[in-house]
Amino acid sequence: MNYTPLYLSLKIAGISTCIVFITGVFLARLLARRDFTGKSVIESLILLPLVLPPTVVGFGLLLLFGKNGPLGAWLNDWFGIQVVFSWIGAVVASTVVAFPLMYQSATASFSSIDRKFEQVARTMGASEWRVFWTVTFPLAWPGLLAGLVLSFARALGEFGATLMLAGNIPGKTDTIPIAIYFAVEAGQMEKATFWVTIIVALGFSTIMWLNWWTKRNIRRYTYDQSH
Repeated sequence: MNYTPLYLSLKIAGISTCIVFITGVFLARLLARRDFTGKSVIESLILLPLVLPPTVVGFGLLLLFGKNGPLGAWLNDWFGIQVVFSWIGAVVASTVVAFPLMYQSATASFSSIDRKFEQVARTMGASEWRVFWTVTFPLAWPGLLAGLVLSFARALGEFGATLMLAGNIPGKTDTIPIAIYFAVEAGQMEKATFWVTIIVALGFSTIMWLNWWTKRNIRRYTYDQSH
């Protein structure tokens, strides 16, 4: 059995999750407590991949990162980077579809924090950067971790946008979902069943761990509040 799809899926999902976590936390922190004209439009655009079919997202990315697309031509001319039909394209597709989950979790976490803790730190002379790392981030961490785990699971299972943008190139872009699709098309049901088992096990383990961790922290929080 060739395990390249497993390696590629974990690599692409891992890189995508890192990008999604950093950008999602930054953007959520920036927008969570600010109201301005056009905010709802920006948030609607951020969450749009949640409701669009993945093939539509992939088509949009293809127009954007294609050889003659605005970003694709710029990246190729200046950095020699080709996004379409490469593993980088798979990372881009996974990042776009997973980003709304991270953004939603981060926004909810930041919005739920009692601002008096941050205000106390400011009155003690802490800079905004120090307030964020020593007060805001630790308090928001449970929600951020949930978003991180869900984003990884979503990136791991991404199919439609990845196929549109990165295609199916053996050893480069054939992640587990794509391997399953083409195995079924070729009538290789045993191979498809194997990869289905692997990805279901990965997704199930991820959700199980998240549920266990969430309940454990709720119990700890309840205990701390009662003592």
